[in-house]
Amino acid sequence: MSEKQVCPECNGKKIIPGSCVCDMEWRGTQTDEGMEDCQCEPDVGCSRCGGTGEIEEQ
Repeated sequence: MSEKQVCPECNGKKIIPGSCVCDMEWRGTQTDEGMEDCQCEPDVGCSRCGGTGEIEEQ
């Protein structure tokens, strides 16, 4: 019988938030409101638990 435990990689949240880097001197993205100071990576599903937030211990 296997037990489910909280995934240590995503802490049970099912997704891993993308990281953002902000720097006013480096303006990289232009939006409708002007220049965006932050560059952000998209959120991704956790690869270790497959987006379930739990892993099975055998």
